[in-house]
Amino acid sequence: MAGLIKSEDLAAVKERSSIEDVVSEHVTLRRSGARLVGLCPFHDEKSPSFGINPGAGFFHCFGCGEGGDVISFVQKIEHLSFTEAVERLAQKLGMELRYEDGGSRPRDEGLGRRSRLVEAHRVAQEFYGEALLAPGQARTARDFMRARGFDGKVAKHFGVGFAPRGGEDLVRHLRAKGFSDDEIVTGGLAGRGSRGLYDRFRGRLVWPIRDITGDTVGFGARRLFDDDRIEAKYLNTSETPIYKKSSVLYGLDLAKKQIASQRTAVVVEGYTDVMACHLAGVDTAVATCGTAFGSDHIKMLRRLMRDEAGLAPAKVVFTFDGDAAGQKAAMRAFADDQKWSSQSFVAVERSGKDPCELRQAEGDPAVQALVEDAVPMFEFAVRTTIKRFDLATAEGRIQAVRAVAPIVAAIRDRSLQPEYVREVSGLLGLEVEQVATEVSRAGALTVPDTASDHRRGRDQGTRRDHDDHDDLEPTAAEQAGASASMPMPDPRDPVTQAERQLLQVMLQFPTVLAAPTWDLLTPEAFAAPAHRAIFEGVVAARADDTRAAAWVGAVSAAAPAVVTGLVSELAVAPLPTRMDALTGLPSSRYVTELFDRVRTVALRRRVDDALSEMRRLDHAESPDPARSRQLALTLQSLQTELAQIKESMT
Repeated sequence: MAGLIKSEDLAAVKERSSIEDVVSEHVTLRRSGARLVGLCPFHDEKSPSFGINPGAGFFHCFGCGEGGDVISFVQKIEHLSFTEAVERLAQKLGMELRYEDGGSRPRDEGLGRRSRLVEAHRVAQEFYGEALLAPGQARTARDFMRARGFDGKVAKHFGVGFAPRGGEDLVRHLRAKGFSDDEIVTGGLAGRGSRGLYDRFRGRLVWPIRDITGDTVGFGARRLFDDDRIEAKYLNTSETPIYKKSSVLYGLDLAKKQIASQRTAVVVEGYTDVMACHLAGVDTAVATCGTAFGSDHIKMLRRLMRDEAGLAPAKVVFTFDGDAAGQKAAMRAFADDQKWSSQSFVAVERSGKDPCELRQAEGDPAVQALVEDAVPMFEFAVRTTIKRFDLATAEGRIQAVRAVAPIVAAIRDRSLQPEYVREVSGLLGLEVEQVATEVSRAGALTVPDTASDHRRGRDQGTRRDHDDHDDLEPTAAEQAGASASMPMPDPRDPVTQAERQLLQVMLQFPTVLAAPTWDLLTPEAFAAPAHRAIFEGVVAARADDTRAAAWVGAVSAAAPAVVTGLVSELAVAPLPTRMDALTGLPSSRYVTELFDRVRTVALRRRVDDALSEMRRLDHAESPDPARSRQLALTLQSLQTELAQIKESMT
């Protein structure tokens, strides 16, 4: 660098460069008093700790400690020296800097390395754009574009061009513009061979890859000619001082304002898919450049989308090809799902078309519908995982539930977990309790204490009667009743406690079973498998008309051996209610309340299951109107029963 920038020019750059505008190219900001805040671009965080003071022209992150003025922000975010950062800001302002060694100089003289490489890419993009319009070889490139519904106006908007087949055309052009061979090679625009420099891209359709500020920093090139010596369909710029493929997204410079305003991003797989989406009205579409979607890409989008904890969820939609490779890519994206605060979705066109092909075949509305009909990432991951197993066999179903259980256990929003457990149980044809058990086991292995934390949160919001008994620890008999096939009832769950007390009444006072209303109770009313097994024993013993003196023994004999200890305990455990002084029985009101509570919970569970199935039918590939009507009638019947119970309780 030949001399220092004059102090008055340095002051002018700082004064005229809006720190709000510069930072906003990388972070979506919101006002908080006199400050503007957002997610820090220098470290990963869920809640915003990064802020700027526009009046003072400074920024600071209270999370990682980074701070400074507009020049230091550009230095840190773009990895530039002080002088390079000032020159970059001056370029944006259209200022001509003066140096202490005397006078002003041509704009490109003395520019930092990054600025020189960016300028070389700008010149290369212009060169490729003009070459696309030239007669001869470029016709193949124009035909490729037209075949996909892209005309010259579209090509200009996205900066698409053509790299001539000569081999040195771009090199000669850049040399003529004053760029050195080292700069051309360092920027990835040419390679160095035994005969000198050669164009990196030859005979290919090229797309400019721009960083978030709009500077072209690399190119993606598609093979057009069969005799192309490089067989790879796509060829991308290798990593250079200005191009890191893990830190750029194709189309982000065009999409960032809409991504910020809509708090939505659509991630597609290719350059033509981005173009098709934008032309179809999905102007939040971006794509990776020759690499998998990764952590750095997530950070970029999170900052733009304001993907912050405490805000309404933002939305990111991934579109993948319907083939095996597309499913594999989707599962990779799911592996990073926990890095978002936002909600992730997957859109896969049924026939396997990508957005570009879909737009060609069915028009813009089809592309819009593809994105709008995206399914939650969780659901896609579950269905993709289940497809690997043979659900026609018991072994296949068990393997499938064990494979999907960690996916369900990893759901951030615990309030959604019961619904997903029911959905998975329907997909697999297993009992809800069996799926819930596997999910709990997977959660205990991956996230210690998650299950107990979830129970504590649930208890705080759902406790009702007999609170003094809801926090009982598991008894020895209940622990003995727990096995691989018979999970332990949760004594902190108020629903489980109601079931337990109702079974105590049945075992200790079998005369209450004489009332005909008890016939309304079925084994399915009990959520805990152990409790259900005991009630089945009650039903079997009652059918044998066993005498009261041998009642508990008959129930034990009729129930599975794994719950024998629990039967004995319930037969002697005290009930948390006063007994009638004359009859020695619990009050009829107490028994009725327990009975109605267990039935109500069971009916609501059935309502939830029916509604869940109806939702699945609504999204099924093959609609089943007959089943939908049957479910509607079932729901009507269940709601009637619930209303009758509610009326009897008032």
